[in-house]
Amino acid sequence: MATDGLIFDQWLRDAKIARGKLTVEQLAVLEAGFRFLERCGRDYYSLRLLSHFLLHAQVGLNVAQVARLAGISRSTASQQQGLSSKEVVQAAHHRMAGRSHGRLLPRYAGPIAQFLITHPKASRLDILDFIEATWDVRVSTVALWKYLKKFGLDRAQRSLASKSEDASAADVRVEANGVPEAVMPSPPAEFFLPRRATRGRSSSSRRRSNGSRSPRNASPTSTVRCGGGC
Repeated sequence: MATDGLIFDQWLRDAKIARGKLTVEQLAVLEAGFRFLERCGRDYYSLRLLSHFLLHAQVGLNVAQVARLAGISRSTASQQQGLSSKEVVQAAHHRMAGRSHGRLLPRYAGPIAQFLITHPKASRLDILDFIEATWDVRVSTVALWKYLKKFGLDRAQRSLASKSEDASAADVRVEANGVPEAVMPSPPAEFFLPRRATRGRSSSSRRRSNGSRSPRNASPTSTVRCGGGC
């Protein structure tokens, strides 16, 4: 419809995008994005999904253009570049859930540490979801970062993630010709010889000469006074 075309052109002008400078592929993608908003609405979730798609679709639009098309701030669009689709949905959920309530208590540290052990690659948003599902407490990512740092869980999370990556990389060993080879399992403890139970001779022990007699067993020396011819 002509009306839809006029609204689409106005959408591009509001985003400071000249239609004449768009390629055929860019124009097709933006028209599809415009129809998506017209069908699903311009709520926060729809705008975040559209911006995430445009940022990762490699259509040649910069961050500022995508931010203006989706009606979000440029800083939000810039941060969204490094997020996965799951993290974008989680961020939108936390954003729309309202103000944070409650606070993180010291007794939460144990269960959170256990969660990090079983989920070494969990993101901050995953931890926030776990806290909300367990204790019905919702806090900001800044409050979570301070809490993890206070109890040393931020270092533990990085260490667990590093160990998880090392373990997954050690599952398969690649030879020089590029053919993967399964790593042989470690032999059981019974395979190795038992350790010696007796202690070796100390280097500081006294050594006795085979040709000498013990001072206690030697015959006493006579004390005969020497005569004049001595």
